[in-house]
Amino acid sequence: MTGHAVVAAPWRLKTAANGVTVARLAATPLLVLMILRATPSWGAVSFWAVLAFSDFADGWLARRRGPSASGAFLDPLADKVLVLGALAAMVALGKVSFLPVALLAGREVVITSYRIVVAKRGISVPARRVAKVKTLVEFFTVGLVLLPVAWPSRLTFSHAAWWLAVVLAWASAAQYLVDSRSGRGTVVTAPR
Repeated sequence: MTGHAVVAAPWRLKTAANGVTVARLAATPLLVLMILRATPSWGAVSFWAVLAFSDFADGWLARRRGPSASGAFLDPLADKVLVLGALAAMVALGKVSFLPVALLAGREVVITSYRIVVAKRGISVPARRVAKVKTLVEFFTVGLVLLPVAWPSRLTFSHAAWWLAVVLAWASAAQYLVDSRSGRGTVVTAPR
């Protein structure tokens, strides 16, 4: 954001972008089952790629047809559910360390709670650039862990990528909270 509030589209659930987002949410349990049953596997990594790409598809649809306050809330929520669902399954399998996942989950609880509180005041908090980069790192690293191809430095690389995601996650959380104190970076929604 440029540091000032703008009026956004009203809360609209029935949009093409929100349909893609809701489909991503609904598909997450299937992905978790696939991860638990066969990881690494081409099936799991392919399904992950489709779900990760759907994040770009719903963003493209939202920009083309106009964003909505509901999309500004639902899209990041779907990303969180998708990534944390995949990570929880990978922790259960011992493919990912618990600590970075716990730190990522803690950040998501803080920011989602914040979004809910400010939404009650009619304010939508769109994703910041740092948060989008964090999501890209998470998408890439989940795919890397699911990929059924081995190389010697893969574990080290994925471990470092998870810690990069943690740093980006908490940096973006701090940015949201600083913006909220200064009144920057929020979009005021139209009445519902």
